[in-house]
Amino acid sequence: MNIKEFEKKQKEANLASNTIRSYVFSLKQYQVQFHEVNKKNLRSYKIWLIENFKPKTVNLRLRAMNVYLESIGRSDLKLPFVRIQQKTFLENVISEADYTYFKTCLKKDKEMFCYFVIRFLAATGARVSELVQIKVEHIKIGHLDLYSKGGKLRRIYIPKKLQDEALDWFVNTEQVSGFIFLNKYGKQITTRGIAGLLKKLARKYGIDPAVVYPHSFRHRFAKSFLDRCNDIAFLADLMGHESIETTRIYLRKTSTEQRKIIDSIVNW
Repeated sequence: MNIKEFEKKQKEANLASNTIRSYVFSLKQYQVQFHEVNKKNLRSYKIWLIENFKPKTVNLRLRAMNVYLESIGRSDLKLPFVRIQQKTFLENVISEADYTYFKTCLKKDKEMFCYFVIRFLAATGARVSELVQIKVEHIKIGHLDLYSKGGKLRRIYIPKKLQDEALDWFVNTEQVSGFIFLNKYGKQITTRGIAGLLKKLARKYGIDPAVVYPHSFRHRFAKSFLDRCNDIAFLADLMGHESIETTRIYLRKTSTEQRKIIDSIVNW
């Protein structure tokens, strides 16, 4: 089976276009180096991947090859995935101190749009794709209901303090309905647009841009929530996680927190 036939078969299986592109890319990458599909060549390809790419990328390429091997009836040649070592700490999460400093600076400089962006992300645990769906109407009732692909309901609560602040903001902006996070053209801002704004302002205020991105504030919500309410099952529901195991990462310290603890207690 050549690449064109394989691509056609994946389209007929209704795979996502991005997935098909990834599969085709991997096959072409393999064929540049090897002209035959056999155990020796597949092992060599895997070794080359491990030496040149991160484990996540390696597994994406191997998955593509395994799907291809299934298609040609050679499942016996399928390659095992490499193990991705999970870190024992959270990385690039904005600290509570930096979050407080950031929102203080934004409010002082009347950068209210970005102020409410980080306030809503850090106080609700919303994903940035969910943030842009928030309307004035949701603020008024204090929550936003979302449905997953499986039809599962997730409610994003808007804390009373944030609700009151936002309603005062709407009085000043004279907004009475509709989406609250808009671009300069009055349209819903994109998630990329939000990310760009946050990076720009982080640099302005001397905050490490590596910890200032939309998902970092969702992480901040989870960390702060567990510090104040040690109910991981409740947090999993609030975050919209399918499995509580996903939420357990927030029980870990950041590398900075780990360093601070080590420096303070290890004196031998």
